Amino acid sequence: MRYTLGAAIVSRPYESASHMTDTPVTAQPNAAPAPVVMLRQLAARPLSLLGALVVTLFLFLAVFGPAIAPYDYDEIIRGAARLPPSADYLFGTDRLGRDVFSRVLWGAREIIGIPGIATTIAVFLGASLGLFLGYRGGWVDEVISRALDSLLAIPALLLAMVMLGTIGPSPVGIVIVIVLLYLPIVARVIRSAALNVRASGYVEAARLRGETTAYILFREILPAALPALAVEGALRFSYAIFLTASLGFLGLGVQPPSPDWGRMVNEARDGFARAPWALWFPAGAIAALVIGVNLLADGLRRIFRYEGTA
Repeated sequence: MRYTLGAAIVSRPYESASHMTDTPVTAQPNAAPAPVVMLRQLAARPLSLLGALVVTLFLFLAVFGPAIAPYDYDEIIRGAARLPPSADYLFGTDRLGRDVFSRVLWGAREIIGIPGIATTIAVFLGASLGLFLGYRGGWVDEVISRALDSLLAIPALLLAMVMLGTIGPSPVGIVIVIVLLYLPIVARVIRSAALNVRASGYVEAARLRGETTAYILFREILPAALPALAVEGALRFSYAIFLTASLGFLGLGVQPPSPDWGRMVNEARDGFARAPWALWFPAGAIAALVIGVNLLADGLRRIFRYEGTA
């Protein structure tokens, strides 16, 4: 894993002792770009901008989709089974006569909400653990790091199937699975970032001032790891979306009657020859969302000049 944030990884956006004086603080070249600067840099990369727009669109649908959907997700329209796309049914209807467009809109909340919550928890816990391990070092680091590596050796989908088969498919179960799968990856990445800066001058100065471990981790070391954390968070989010959809396809996702996109694809397989649109649109939505998040993550990687785990 390698990442650079300007001229040197050990630099800081400010001098460690500057808060003890009245001297103005000047940002260093490696400081993480401000939001406005990041938006300008994303706009300069058409594919990254496209990814950001796609993600924004799906976030909008996750929030407002149910309000603009013409039908409830489980409403069966009598005499409207397997109708092709039209002005009345933009994405057509499925084998039961449910409006596919409405189901896709309703399902956006789950396909984004569950992976979003799980990824946020995984990133927070993984970053905290990675900072501690990278700063602490020694046998504690070795033991916990090897335990995390053992989790990474298990195929993600296999572990998810075993766990959900044990505790039962549910939104909470999916969140737990995603957290357990991606926490070790985030921890390993942030640990590497912390190892690069723990011997730097500003960290030593903080130790000499008698700062607490929590202060050193989150005020001194974390800013240098934020670019890596942002990129890894975006990547894990895209993988979590795909994993959630895969579990739905296998029947281990959110259970009926909720409109899970993965399960919609599975249900449309048998009648694909008669109503292919019932499969095209949920599958296309999954692909568009995953591609959009990956394009956004690639844009962040280029902005921060970061290379990490896949």
